[in-house]
Amino acid sequence: MTDQRPVNPWSWRNVGLGMLPFADAATEALPLGRMFRLALFQLTVGMAAVLLIGTLNRVMIVELNLPAWLVAAMISLPLLFAPFRMLIGHKSDHHRSVLGWKRVPYIWFGTLLQFGGLAIMPFALILLSGDSHGPPIIGQAGAALAFLMAGAGVHMTQTAGLALATDLAPAAVRPKVVALLCLMLLVGTVIAAVGFGFLLTPFSELRLVQVIQGAAALTIILNSIALWKQEARDPARRAAETAPPRFAEAWGAYMKTGRALRRLLAIGLGTVAFSMQDVLLEPYGGKVLHLPVGVTTLLTALLAVGGASGLALAARQLNRGADPYRVAGFGATVGIAAFIAVIFAAPTGSPALFALGVSLVGFGAGLFAHGTLTASMNMAESDATGLALGVWGAVQALAAGLAIAAGGLIGDGVAFLARSGRLGSVLASPATGFTAVYLFELVLLFATLVALGPLARFGAPAPLSLTVGAVPAGAGPINNVSA
Repeated sequence: MTDQRPVNPWSWRNVGLGMLPFADAATEALPLGRMFRLALFQLTVGMAAVLLIGTLNRVMIVELNLPAWLVAAMISLPLLFAPFRMLIGHKSDHHRSVLGWKRVPYIWFGTLLQFGGLAIMPFALILLSGDSHGPPIIGQAGAALAFLMAGAGVHMTQTAGLALATDLAPAAVRPKVVALLCLMLLVGTVIAAVGFGFLLTPFSELRLVQVIQGAAALTIILNSIALWKQEARDPARRAAETAPPRFAEAWGAYMKTGRALRRLLAIGLGTVAFSMQDVLLEPYGGKVLHLPVGVTTLLTALLAVGGASGLALAARQLNRGADPYRVAGFGATVGIAAFIAVIFAAPTGSPALFALGVSLVGFGAGLFAHGTLTASMNMAESDATGLALGVWGAVQALAAGLAIAAGGLIGDGVAFLARSGRLGSVLASPATGFTAVYLFELVLLFATLVALGPLARFGAPAPLSLTVGAVPAGAGPINNVSA
């Protein structure tokens, strides 16, 4: 007898892969499982960022009693390698491997550097804290080497990994692949922040060694899974390719693409504008709005939710053919509204307005990052993808690092002047230093809009290609990335 019972469309048995997040980004060339597996390298990048900038920052100052200036110097060391992202990207575009790989060797050696830095880091930190009988210089040199290796590995892995994702993803789904990669970085950051906090409570030096070396082992495991059978081997590439262009030639060709300097200026200004507040939001909530520690800790979650929402909206609009520069400009506009809300939270004494502003900061930053990264991915042919993404990564990393340092210096400097009465009795408030930084960020966001305006008005330049005599496919404006 035939079953005549009505079919319930909401039954769990009818749920398929099509309802999974980013399922519509899957193609025959890049299936859903392979796409998620490739994005695992972003989890390890987020984990390393939390460890280097957040967890170890607190552990070295509080538990190991290291001076703040020494901690700041160690944390800033990975920034020294950021400009080399351009060279790494260029080299991966033209790498000649016996096995026929371009991107895989750079991702793998970046992973090994990341692993090596994390493996020796806890022992170097213990020596650095003075808990040994050796000279202090050994601990200082070991910690410097560990931070430099881990930072170099992160930069190398992320640059080559983004380039590999660009190689594999068809242009029609590239915005959604970018959103997935950015979201995985965000997920890795949140999971690592919660996980490290849990595992290091209560703190002990033995537990520190176990946690950091566990992170090193997890880096090797996840990146190995991410790389497995992603890039096709092509041994013929070694024999067929002519002499690769020198980096100076590639850089000259990149700077000759339409409005390259303006594009880099816009990325740098926007990144600085969104990053200066990274170390200020929680202190602002505590000192100005008198929020308890438990509440201010939720700010990280609000930023993450806002960032994920921004990434999702950017992916949707870009997939519909929106100009990535317009998406980035919309993100900067949202950022202006966000910082206005944060500023006015102090005189109104409104935690709700502050929470709204924090959420909008993450939302605007997600839109801006997605828009600028998609524009960078779209502007280059396969023989210059790594260079284009390396330039974006170098500018973004340097701008973020300098912005965090500048935010702290400006905030502390203005707060000192306010406390001393040099700014008048009206401004002798705990909010003055924070407000000065937020106002500076507002000015930078307006400058970002000025820089982005001509890029959005005239569209993106023809894709950069370093192949002699090559005519870029679809030369001309490429605003509609889903075409």
